[in-house]
Amino acid sequence: MDFQGRTVLVTGGGAGIGLAAAQAFQEQGARVAVIEIDGRRADEAATLLGAGGKDALVVQGDVTYAATVNALAAQIGERFGSLDVLVNNVGDFLRIAKPFEQYNDADIDSLYAVNLGQVFTVTRAMLPLLRRGQAASIVNVSSIEGFRGIPNCSVYSAFKAALTGFTQSLSLELGPAGIRVNLIAPETTETSQVPVSLVVAEEHRHQMPHWIPLGRFGTPRDIADGIVFLASPRAAWITGTALHVNGGALAASGWYRDPKGTWTNMPVMSGNGMNL
Repeated sequence: MDFQGRTVLVTGGGAGIGLAAAQAFQEQGARVAVIEIDGRRADEAATLLGAGGKDALVVQGDVTYAATVNALAAQIGERFGSLDVLVNNVGDFLRIAKPFEQYNDADIDSLYAVNLGQVFTVTRAMLPLLRRGQAASIVNVSSIEGFRGIPNCSVYSAFKAALTGFTQSLSLELGPAGIRVNLIAPETTETSQVPVSLVVAEEHRHQMPHWIPLGRFGTPRDIADGIVFLASPRAAWITGTALHVNGGALAASGWYRDPKGTWTNMPVMSGNGMNL
């Protein structure tokens, strides 16, 4: 999986899955560009990715603003000349979790901007650079929640599902140009954005190995490895598809109501071992 001489852009690359992906590409010889909204994380990423004289461009900015994205495209073009891999990693449920009838227009607009609108903006801005690249590839980071129901996050789920349609349709448009477009759909991953081990009450943590078939939640590197694979020559005949990296959670997915009536996908076990 040699990326020597190739340039990779990772959005939201200052922490979590994005930073892990940038580091994984660097390990395979890539030059990396990262855009990160948080100033502290951007500075930390610049230090990590630039260590040892590695060729890395780290920009602080918000990909929901077209002017910022267009400026980033100009910087990448000036510094690297072309782009070989685009990883659309930014996405967030923004802590908006409530019944659909309680959503207002501002909620929907903000979720759209972060989870779908910016993917359109970034991809459109980077396509001229990708057309100059070597066997270029786009990897859209979605979620398991785009492939199963998730109560109280219906709008977030809808935009994640929309990424699948965008990925499939764009792959047809760009196939003749030799540009592959794929999607990766992680289950909940242990990151600073979603610190799973802290969310689960201590008295229930002993049950965590039973909630996912492979016995644990994902790590950023689990997802990063899938992203690197999809962008690599090893996936040269893969386009328009979704790679599910979830420890078997989608195959075993199901939502339950606990004794208090709260929706959960982490089953509460009774004394006789039955799901309640």
